[in-house]
Amino acid sequence: MFDITKARRDTPASEHIIHFNNAGSALPPQVVTQAMIEHLQLEARVGGYEAAAINHDQLERPYDALATLLNCHRDEIAVVENATRAWDMAFYGIPFSDGDRILTSMSEYASNYIGFLQMKKRVNVTIEVIPNDEHGQVDVDALRKMMDERVKLVAISHIPTNGGLVQPAKAIGEVVADYPAYYLLDATQSVGQYPVDVDEIGCHMLAATGRKYLRGARGIGFLYVQQEVIPQIEPPLLDIHAAMWDSPTSYTIRADARRFENWEANFVGKIGLGVAVDYALSWEIETIWERVSHLAKLLRQQLSEIDQVTVRDLGQEQCGIVTFDMQSIEAKTIVETAKVNNININISPKYYTLLDMQQRNLHELLRSSVHYYNTEDEIAQFVEVIKTVTI
Repeated sequence: MFDITKARRDTPASEHIIHFNNAGSALPPQVVTQAMIEHLQLEARVGGYEAAAINHDQLERPYDALATLLNCHRDEIAVVENATRAWDMAFYGIPFSDGDRILTSMSEYASNYIGFLQMKKRVNVTIEVIPNDEHGQVDVDALRKMMDERVKLVAISHIPTNGGLVQPAKAIGEVVADYPAYYLLDATQSVGQYPVDVDEIGCHMLAATGRKYLRGARGIGFLYVQQEVIPQIEPPLLDIHAAMWDSPTSYTIRADARRFENWEANFVGKIGLGVAVDYALSWEIETIWERVSHLAKLLRQQLSEIDQVTVRDLGQEQCGIVTFDMQSIEAKTIVETAKVNNININISPKYYTLLDMQQRNLHELLRSSVHYYNTEDEIAQFVEVIKTVTI
């Protein structure tokens, strides 16, 4: 059985708040908070550079921990400011040319799609959306028919910010493997709640964050780039950490994934990330996924029983993100009512996943995202609060 007592004991905030905004920023376990505070206090006592030297091993830990989590090598990991910057460093480093094709999903996140549009302005690439299948997820057969030698990139959000679905990332990777295209996976919402094996998936690059299901700090993210692909991706920005200034007229970019990093970084967040990944590994990701899936299924079932509620989740496989709306009641009203009852939920507006929301004729969705430290009783309390709004 899942040790919910330990999970909540390690999460002090769970004693006074019901946190269903884990897809936004999860509650950190005490060990993460403490490690970050200790490093910050050390900086105050001895200086920033000196603290980094003392805690060198802790600052290196994220690379080994993430390599274990993702099933890759530590030299394939870069730790950067956030998931968006990680995604950007990969995307803008791809050598696009006129006529290249970018294939993406109907539920792609706004920041990523804006990147596609900007690249279209710079280089005459085409942006093509892979149709959904009958389950509302990427149609793998349609993708297979769309692939050709001109496809430079297939970019997919593994778990979209709304919709509840888990895209068939492995099946997509099997299709892409037959072509010279790059496969970039936005795993912002999946790493930490769902088993992610980059070798099994077959992605060349993966971007994710620390603050969501990994339960790390805000302002820290990471990028995986396959060893064979690293030399092909030149970072759009370089500094003395990413490259060596060899002579007045030359420089050499480092050979590992740290070419995508900066010299100055969030050292406190980096230490917190290493501790957060180790903490997640101590639970085992498969155990976390089983628990999160159970809670999300329970929440969907109970919300679906309320007359004015429509659960909007898609996909054959569904995650810890549960999205819904309520007939004739604004999402803001629901969020405020939940807040009064010490429950945190969030709103996914139309422009976050514009194509998906337009296709489904939706304006905004309520997003309640569970984690393993949540309980069945908390779900019941939340559902009762929703019922009061409908009266």
